[in-house]
This record gives sequence, structure tokens and C-alpha cells, in this order.
Amino acid sequence: MDANKRQRYEKISIELTKLVGGKENIQGVAHCATRLRIVLKDNDLADLKAMEDVDLAKGVFVAGDQVQIIFGAGLVNDVYEVFAEHNNMKNMSLSDLKTVANKKMNPLQRVIKALSDVFVDIMPGILAAALLTGLSGVLGNFAIVKANDTLFGINRLINISSGAIFGFLPLAVAYSACKRFGGRPILGIVIGCIMLSNSLTDAYAAAQGTAEVTTLHIFGLGVELVGFQGGIIVALLMGFVTAKLDLFFEKKVPEVIRLLVSPLLTTLVGALLLFTVIGPAGRGLSSGITNALVWMTQNLGVFGYAVFSGLQQLVVITGLHHIFGAIEAQLLADTGRNFINPLMSVAIIAQGGAVLAYLVMHRKNVKVRELCIPSFISVLFGITEPALFGINLRYRFPIIGGCIGGAVGGVIVYLTNLAAVGFGTTVVPGIALADPAGNGYVNYVIAHAAAITAGFFMTLVLGKFMDKAPAEQVAERASTDTEPAEPAQVQAPQQEIFFGYAAGQMIPMEQVKDETFANKVLGDGVAVIPETGKVYAPADGSVISVFDTKHAICLASSYGTEILIHIGVDTVNLNGKYFEAHVKDGDLVKKGQLLISFDKAQIEKAGYDTVIPMIFTDLDDNRRMEAGAPGSIHTDRAAAVIHKV
Repeated sequence: MDANKRQRYEKISIELTKLVGGKENIQGVAHCATRLRIVLKDNDLADLKAMEDVDLAKGVFVAGDQVQIIFGAGLVNDVYEVFAEHNNMKNMSLSDLKTVANKKMNPLQRVIKALSDVFVDIMPGILAAALLTGLSGVLGNFAIVKANDTLFGINRLINISSGAIFGFLPLAVAYSACKRFGGRPILGIVIGCIMLSNSLTDAYAAAQGTAEVTTLHIFGLGVELVGFQGGIIVALLMGFVTAKLDLFFEKKVPEVIRLLVSPLLTTLVGALLLFTVIGPAGRGLSSGITNALVWMTQNLGVFGYAVFSGLQQLVVITGLHHIFGAIEAQLLADTGRNFINPLMSVAIIAQGGAVLAYLVMHRKNVKVRELCIPSFISVLFGITEPALFGINLRYRFPIIGGCIGGAVGGVIVYLTNLAAVGFGTTVVPGIALADPAGNGYVNYVIAHAAAITAGFFMTLVLGKFMDKAPAEQVAERASTDTEPAEPAQVQAPQQEIFFGYAAGQMIPMEQVKDETFANKVLGDGVAVIPETGKVYAPADGSVISVFDTKHAICLASSYGTEILIHIGVDTVNLNGKYFEAHVKDGDLVKKGQLLISFDKAQIEKAGYDTVIPMIFTDLDDNRRMEAGAPGSIHTDRAAAVIHKV
């Protein structure tokens, strides 16, 4: 590093140290391929807005209790070296940094983060089910749909599709939880299949007493063979336990028999724990929560109603809300009126109000709009999982605002004596179930209007104090003061072709599941979902830098165009494990030459996405990139073309 550069980076380090609250506020510092990552004792002391104007910084955001500053590939290594030296924190790994960050979280924060992480991967399925459920509910209310065989049949298929997704939700949760906690995801699927096996009595039928339950006797314990339909909390626990069992047996079983014995033991021990310990404990928790909520509504008057509707959506997080169907059926059988349905409905719409408030607060963020709008639409049809796990629980303060809004709606339900004459649908289609006695339809609308309004405004108020920039809000400002590139030795042609650098399926950069890449903070480019573990040179040129962790490489084409090829998302955490570099800094390379090989299967087994973005980091206003058509890609097909304009 020459003296001029070092002086520049020292100035950056001094300014950053001041803006994060001083040396005494820094707990740890590390870097990945593009970002300087800092853990602070108190994030509130940091001036994030001012950091965006720091020399060479391309964006600033907070994610996972880390302040992350985007400098770009290669440059971040030099900035980190000087910054860490300035703050006496060199040689800290990224895993060390994450350990420090996790220590900042209290137990409740860690549980909430784990829940959010588990549901991120299965959100598309939940959202699909939500929209299909809402569509089926609306179509089912039209006489023309009921009268026309074709329309009736289509609506029936829609209903089956949505019900199937939710019916197998415990399986999806067990899979995602197992993956989240470091186990092999397929073993989570196996446990999920056991939970929903046809050999077990359906949980809903067993609860209603309409099916016979077989009891086994194991070690003196009575084990009831009842399925775990709706058992989300059991699935979460089993995903965690399965992951830990898998890691344990993979470590303890001798390698010569590991492939056969380790998954066998994980599944066997997991199944025994499911039926003897975790399943009964989960059902006991379910029963306790349900009984407590019903007791409150029956014995505490308006306060009980407010508490029920205020907390009901927290029950949805655990999946225990599915049990309310049996309770509602019993209420209707005993009294002919169901007070739980409108309480759940106002709790749902209040969470929708919280989503709208968050959308208003971050209306300029494209990713927020893409998430909030469909989530709110699903809320209108009574499905809140996309809103809860995608937004409200994720950013914490919206779920509090939504719960307060739900409590306000519950007060209106009590004061107007609102009830339903059926169950199974809520919010917009749920108005058809409202008991018309005592202006029931009007009261239904009033209660929902009060709940969504209260949820909206309470979220806005809480956001003034609790809102912190989410990971999606990566600054998209293009830096005008960037590290100068080496001058090209040869004048670039009108168009420069970059060929396939990995065999697989090419996708647009916007589809990469990482905000920095998807938002093109580092530059425009393309991405490949690889079929093999090999990365090749997309054009003739030279190697600028091979990262120490070997998960990324910087190249310059023979015309001086700079390229970053990044293998996987967050694979820097592997610290070079499963990667092998076949070139070194300064090497000249030819199109199609092998650059890096990696063990794709092991990286995916470790829970990482292996998508490979290729980013053009230094395109100026006189050049634009045209991506090749999505689809199968190889080294003889153009992946991208750079045009002079």
C-alpha cells in the first residue's frame, strides 16, 4: 500500500471512528468481500447518515446488529486493515464478529431473530397459500361460481391448493428450522413427514373426539399416535433438535459408517423425542395458552376481550391458533354465537394497519413496497403470516403497534356485543359471518376500521423512536469519489463480450437473494445458479485479487474492464473451506481458464446459497451492460456484453 493511499485510508478511519461514537463504542470489526462490518456497544451513538458521505463509501446500513459500510471488492480489504489497526482490533474473523453481535441480543431478541430466520425461506409458500385462500373465499361468495360447474371446479382446486400448503406447513417449518440451526435440511423434511404421517390419527379429528386414538406403551410411558397438524411450535422445536442431533452424530459416528448410521440415529432419536417429550410438551403449551385466553374473555369483561385480540396474533407466530377452530365449533354448538371470530378478525386487520404504516415510512424503498403490498392484500383475506414474519415481527415495532390496534378493536367488539354465526373466515369475507342482530354488519365495519386505524397510527408513533434502517434499505447512492482504476493498456472496442463463467442457469441480478447484489450497489451484472463447482474466466485478462477466503475473485479484462465474481451468498463465513484457487494475484488468464473450484454440495449442505454473481464494478456513463438471455449458460455462450454509448 503506497503512502498516498494509506494516508487517505487513515483519514477515512479517523472519520469513521468519530461517526460510530469513538473507539470506546466499538466492540468488534471485520470485513467480507465488499463491506466493512462493525459491532457497536450502542448503535444509537452512530451517525449513519453522515457515514454515507465518508470518502469512498458506497452505502451504509444496519443488519444483524452490525453496522455495515459498503466500500467494494478489494478496496474494503485495505480500508479494513487501516481501520482495524487504528482501533487496535486486527485479526478478528467474521465469525468472531458475529459472536460479539449475538452477545448484544437478549434471549427474547435471539428467539425472535431465530423465528424470523426460520420463516424467511418458506415465505413464498406462505404467501402463495394466503393469496389462494383469499381468492377462494371471495369466489365462493358469488352465486355464479356456485352455479357454474367449471368455475366451481376451478375454485375447488384453488381451495385444495391453499389448504394443502397450510396443511403441510409443519413440514416446511421443520425443514427450515433444521437448516437454520446447521443440520441437513432433508432430515428436517423427514421429521416433518413423520409429524404428518397417515399412520397417525388426524390431530383435529382427535381433538373433536371423532376418531379413535391408538396408544403405545414405551418405557412405561403412554404414547398417543396423534399427528401434529397445525403444530408449528412442535415443528420449530423438532427442527432445532434434529439439527443438533445431526451435528452430534456427524461428529461422533466413525467416517466409514457415517453415511448410513448418522442419519438413521438422528431420525430414530428425533422420532422418539417427538412422541415422548417434545410433542406432548408442545401440545401442553398449546392447551395452556388457548385455555388462558378463553378464560380471560369469559371472566375479565372488556379487559379480557382487549387482551385476547391484542395478543392473538402472537399466538399465530407459534401456529397454535389452528386450535381455535375446535373451540369456535364448541361455542357455536353451546351458544349459537362465536365471539372469538370477530376478535381474531380485528387482531388480523390491525396487523395490516401496521404493515401500511411501515410502507408509508419506507415508501421510497422498492423492496419494502414489494413485500408490504402483497402482505397487506393477504391480510384482507384473513392471512397474516406474510405480514407477521415478513415485516412486523422482523422489524419488531410494527407488531407492537398491530397488537395495540387489535386491543382497540377488541374493545369495540365487546361494547357492541359483536359475534359471528360461523367460523373459518375473517376480515373482508368474514363480514358474511357476522351476526346481524343489533346492527352486526355495521358494528363489524366499525370495529375493523378502529383496529386498522389504531394499528396504523400506533406503528407510526412507535416508529419515531424504534425504527432502524432494515437491511433492504441499502443506500443506492453511486459514489462519485471511487478508487481510481488502472488505465487500460488497449483502447476498448465498441462492444466487449464476457462469456459464461460457470455452467448452470443464468438469472437477472435482481433475483439474487442478497440486497447488495440485487440492488446493484456494487455495479450492474448477471448471476448464475451453478450446476458444478467450477468458475472460469469470462474473458482474456489478468487477476487483480484472489480473496484470502477464495470465495471471490477480481479480474481486469484485456481492455481494463474490472469484474468481481462472487461465489455464493455470505460464503465468506466459511473462511476458505471447500474453495480452491487455481490462479493467483497478477496472473494472466485466457477466456475459459479455470479460476476457482469449490465443493458445491458441501457448501449447500452448510446452508449457503451457491449462486454466483458477476459484477462490473467500474462502468462509467459511457458504457452500459446488456445481459444475455436467462437460461442455460456455458463457457461458449455470452453472459453479458458491454456497449459503448
